[in-house]
Amino acid sequence: MARSWAELLGDAEGPYETEASRQGFFVRLRDSLGRSRRALTDQLAAVAFDPSDQASWERLEEALLAADVGVPATAELVRRLEARQDVGELGIALAEEITALFGEAPTLDLAHSPAVILVVGVNGTGKTTTIGKLAQKLREHGRSVTLGAADTFRAAAEEQLEVWAQRAGARFVGGERGGDPAAVAFDAVAAGGDVVIVDTAGRLHTQTNLMDELTKVHRVIAGRIDGAPHEVLLVLDATTGQNGLQQARLFGEAVGVTGVALTKLDGSAKGGIAVAIAYELGLPVKLVGVGEGLDDLRPFDPAEFAQALVS
Repeated sequence: MARSWAELLGDAEGPYETEASRQGFFVRLRDSLGRSRRALTDQLAAVAFDPSDQASWERLEEALLAADVGVPATAELVRRLEARQDVGELGIALAEEITALFGEAPTLDLAHSPAVILVVGVNGTGKTTTIGKLAQKLREHGRSVTLGAADTFRAAAEEQLEVWAQRAGARFVGGERGGDPAAVAFDAVAAGGDVVIVDTAGRLHTQTNLMDELTKVHRVIAGRIDGAPHEVLLVLDATTGQNGLQQARLFGEAVGVTGVALTKLDGSAKGGIAVAIAYELGLPVKLVGVGEGLDDLRPFDPAEFAQALVS
């Protein structure tokens, strides 16, 4: 059963979620990972896995790489499986090792007043939509929320975020078109609330001047509240595969990413990138998106994701 929002947000309890709705997300997640799963299972099902046969291990490596798990994480998973006394059913053993590689299920750091979340990523990843859905879930859990539109370059981004703010009952802070993003971030933090979420302009991780600007936004927030931003959430499009790993590295160097929201799994055969991100960069995946609906964004559940990926 999928993790609840209460678990992600660190609430003792939250709005009641039916088992059917949470199980329904697992079905959608499994469907969304269908192409990734087939990349694994089609190769593995061709011949029965034999732990004593080197060719079986080579097929496993090829299957993991085809699912975009990446070379280092693939090597680690194979090493862990080889170290087991009894692999047993390969799918079960592989899911267990992927879950262990992810580590403990992550939470969002909201133990501050206000808790400040800076959201970053390249164009087209679904940043603004992810922020809107997160804001709505936070409001459902009784948190007051302020949304800061520090993407001052794209008018549609500010308008879209304002619509989400109205829908969620959140406070909205915008700025002048082409204005200073850091000033908007400052004003949003000053506006307060239980949680302040700051949107930023989509930028390529290779655009040094824009990454410098993002660093300035981060610095201004830190100057306003000691220790802020408490979360730097990188929104990654799963369809980018291994390129997402490079994005995560460079955004991490610029602003200290604390977690990932992995979106667009419904259009990707590259779901294994979540494993690569967790293993190679030590970054927890905190949110996962499988569609456009409000309930298609959920807290990341390592065991559930591993099961959906390989079974």
